[in-house]
Amino acid sequence: MKFLFASDSFKGTLSSRQTAELLTQAAGEVFPGCGCSFVEMADGGEGTVDAVLSAAGGHMRTINVHDPLGRIIRASYGILPDKTAVIEMAAASGLPLVPSGLRDPRRTTSYGTGELIADALAQGCRKIAVAIGGSATNDGGIGCMQALGVQFLDTDGRELPGLYADGSSGTGPGFCTGADLAQIRSIDLSGMDPLIRGAEFTIMCDVTNPLCGETGATYTFGKQKGGTPEILNELEAGMRNYRDILLCQSGVNMDEVPGSGAAGGLGAALMVFLNGKLKSGIETVLDLTGFDEKLADVDLVITGEGRADGQSVCGKVMQGVGLRCRKYGIPAVAIVGSMGPGAEVLFDFGIESIITTVNGIMPLEEALERAEELYLNAARRMFRMLRAGRIAQKKSPR
Repeated sequence: MKFLFASDSFKGTLSSRQTAELLTQAAGEVFPGCGCSFVEMADGGEGTVDAVLSAAGGHMRTINVHDPLGRIIRASYGILPDKTAVIEMAAASGLPLVPSGLRDPRRTTSYGTGELIADALAQGCRKIAVAIGGSATNDGGIGCMQALGVQFLDTDGRELPGLYADGSSGTGPGFCTGADLAQIRSIDLSGMDPLIRGAEFTIMCDVTNPLCGETGATYTFGKQKGGTPEILNELEAGMRNYRDILLCQSGVNMDEVPGSGAAGGLGAALMVFLNGKLKSGIETVLDLTGFDEKLADVDLVITGEGRADGQSVCGKVMQGVGLRCRKYGIPAVAIVGSMGPGAEVLFDFGIESIITTVNGIMPLEEALERAEELYLNAARRMFRMLRAGRIAQKKSPR
């Protein structure tokens, strides 16, 4: 028997690698001498860079960048052996970088994400995948583009002042923020990093929100970033102005482009200015890790995540793994922490069975504390059931 383990992490308890170690232990107990391999998984959110580097090799590069408030921090991204860069925008522009008392999406910038992209280009990377979940920003990506040499100009043709690292507004260019969107009258691309022209950008994203409107960047995601109703109305007016400027310059209405509202509008900027192509996060991770090649001669794939429910088919790991396995005729099963409403829909996406780790009524705190023990026992049950099926198959008349 040959097994491939490809589970997402169980947030706050087990890493993807830990699940593989526990599965390897259980498989060896039930099927001595079996072959076990694993590939770390992520869906384009937190942990994506680590998962891809673990599977594909490469190294982490750490540099100084500016965080959403314009302060200098250290942030990392991955460079694969083929010089593909894998960037999590949350590393430089993520919500956890902003203390709850300072969250105001009018005053946060995606500038640091642009600095990561600029550094990757300078390192010779010509394929760049950017995971854009977990942002603290609602600046339409203008901070990111500013770091790449794009200038956003006001009525008088002057570069917008933006925000300074001390939190003040100045008379010269600082870091463009959400508050600057309403003041944009034109965009100057003459100073854009020339290395962009020879690069290919993938946007790892699973949301389909447009740039503006009730389901757009501001009204859908702005509240969690500190936006009050008044702040959101102000930002939405600025985003509509930005949308109109982009329409004039590119001929594309970002309200008609699914995913343009992701990460506070960063999706729109990456598409318009970098010609980025939107792609599911898990599909990108599967491609970057060479998942299809790892399926060779595999008898069973075991995947999973902390909770299975109806949302598990919205660009999550189990859905992506299941569909790839079905494509090659390889059965896949899932071990999950719990099952919620709609989990059975996974059966339509290549997952043959779902096993929960929780084996009795217990408080959540207990389940989290016993996560390793419960997972190992669930793995043992799963492998024993598989062994029973193989025995029955051998005994059945041909």
